[in-house]
Amino acid sequence: MNMNLWIVDADISHMQTAMESGAVKSEQLVQAYIERIKSYNGTINAVLELNPEAMQIARDLDIEREDKGSRGKLHGIPILLKDNIDTHDRMHTSAGSIALENSIAVHDSFVAAQLRKAGAVLLGKTNMTEWSNFMHSQMPAGYSSRGGLVVNPYGPDELFVSGSSSGSAAAVAADMAAAAIGTETAGSIIGPASQHALVGVKPTVGLVSRSGIIPISVSQDTPGPIAKTVTDAAIILGALTGIDEWDAATSRSEGHFYNDYTSFLDEESLTKAKIGIPRHYYKHLDAERLAIMEDAIQTLKDAGVTIVDSVSLHVEHLPWNNDVICYEFKKGLNQYLSGLHPSVPVHSLEELIAFNEAHADVALKYGQDTLEFAQSNNLTEMTYLEKRKKYNELALTKGIDDALDRFKLDALLLPGDVDGMYVAARLGYPLVTVPAGYVEKGIVDSDGDSTKGPFGVVFSGKAFSEPTLIALAYGYEQATKHRSPPKLNGMIGVEQ
Repeated sequence: MNMNLWIVDADISHMQTAMESGAVKSEQLVQAYIERIKSYNGTINAVLELNPEAMQIARDLDIEREDKGSRGKLHGIPILLKDNIDTHDRMHTSAGSIALENSIAVHDSFVAAQLRKAGAVLLGKTNMTEWSNFMHSQMPAGYSSRGGLVVNPYGPDELFVSGSSSGSAAAVAADMAAAAIGTETAGSIIGPASQHALVGVKPTVGLVSRSGIIPISVSQDTPGPIAKTVTDAAIILGALTGIDEWDAATSRSEGHFYNDYTSFLDEESLTKAKIGIPRHYYKHLDAERLAIMEDAIQTLKDAGVTIVDSVSLHVEHLPWNNDVICYEFKKGLNQYLSGLHPSVPVHSLEELIAFNEAHADVALKYGQDTLEFAQSNNLTEMTYLEKRKKYNELALTKGIDDALDRFKLDALLLPGDVDGMYVAARLGYPLVTVPAGYVEKGIVDSDGDSTKGPFGVVFSGKAFSEPTLIALAYGYEQATKHRSPPKLNGMIGVEQ
């Protein structure tokens, strides 16, 4: 078996079946992914570092499988983590910043601990937009001072990369791991997944713990899976859920979370679904992307979905409140940095800004106006709470819930770019994106082939509606099967 080729087509279930039969070992999977990373990462910049213990972990899990049996669906499966997720091992956690390039976490994040418990192999850390794109207003998505610029394997155009979990998405698209974990504040899982022909799940805030993750917004941050299929994403999501005493938001998920979301993978879900089309979020699309969305709508109709076209949300023009987010970022980051090892050179946002200025030649290619703006934010706790309440009030009463209730909908269908994601972001509501097609970009590779850029559709729903969204996403995925892997030999286009 040519492992390098096999893993391009294999999903987590195939890998698990192969390991159970003895045809493949976790050690072989890890070796194959490491070889692909060494072959392609020099161009893509998706992986920041490999876990030096990954091979031994895989060997130990192989022995455990033989002696005791499998822990479950993730036993021996290599997973990459975004570089803002703490792992208490020999890997570093830096949010892409050279200021933290030697920082080793004191504890595992809840997410890392859950993955280890499930038997996953933590393969390495992925590159990301530095400080989750909260560093400079003009810094391109996917750039970090520690890792450089992430390149989408479907084409060397940085506009294809999208949000801050770009390294996680690019790595999975290039089959450098079975799947990866990203984080989202507003669009940073869904955007990259959509732009890399992947499935991304942005869970309800509180469904998956944020403890041990470098923060942006306590009211909006959430980690979630980026994978090749809805099934793979559902498997991983189930391993991540649970109540965590170190993240108060997880208490809201009591009675709402599942440890296995694969039971919701229902191809017939579309026959009884009712989905709304919020046309306001389609207005900016170019002709090709609009055609993809219209095709998706027709596919859903053909599958039996009742489509309500169009649906309006009263919060469509609601402005983004930077004061609220900046207050949460400053407070959360100061708390995180203050707990780092004394050997780390920065322990506050103020010290981080000073460090970057002192190392401007490598740390400030684009500047740090967003960090400086956050540092200058002097809201009192009371003023912040008042602004946050006002910020969410209209979204809660005239947002997603209102639209779904008014039209008796199961979900909304959005284009796979950032514009339609802000309402869900400010409320901490879930989103799931699925590949929907490819658009021409006019770039020609050495073989004379035009670049095709991926584009996804997004299913949006109420808090803790992941079972419904996963079911709809799976039904759409099975009806279309749009995903094709990129051609890595020329680093451009779609594999035919």
